Amino acid sequence: MHIPTPEEIKARREILGMKQIELAEKAGISQSMVARIESGSVDPRVSTMAKIVHVLNAMARPRTTATAVMHTPVISVGVEDTITQAVDIMEKYNISQVPVLEKGVPVGCISESTIVNAIEDQSEHRTQGEQVKHYMESGFPTVPHDMDIETVIRILQHRHAVLVMDGGRVRGVITKHDLIPLIMDR
Repeated sequence: MHIPTPEEIKARREILGMKQIELAEKAGISQSMVARIESGSVDPRVSTMAKIVHVLNAMARPRTTATAVMHTPVISVGVEDTITQAVDIMEKYNISQVPVLEKGVPVGCISESTIVNAIEDQSEHRTQGEQVKHYMESGFPTVPHDMDIETVIRILQHRHAVLVMDGGRVRGVITKHDLIPLIMDR
């Protein structure tokens, strides 16, 4: 393993456009420690140097954003669509849930479990003509188009999908399935 010199650390930080305080915060050390390391006035512990090298290497990698991973078009239903239309769309695209959009803005989602509940309600009254808005659940989380993929991955650990927004409108969707190639490349 190459241990960078103080001059190499400073040069790499400057090439990346980072200030000492940014490097310090990301590495979990003080700004004064970064300054002393770069000046050569202190010989840091290996663990401190490893933190600095890790941050510099991570910052040098091209940043993957939500836009790079999302897929389009977003298969969705409208609030005025019927449960039957939602089922048809889900069957056509072999998906288990879809976002509910109103004028391009997410207002909820409808899933297989919601539809099963709606079908069970059929015993009391007919739901074929019922609109999605009467059965939809809370929607998928949304992220801006330039959100870093690491944050999206953390969100998807607890949710099924993330909608990518740009200009107040849904522009794409990211599911757990979309992350598989990214994880395999690491």
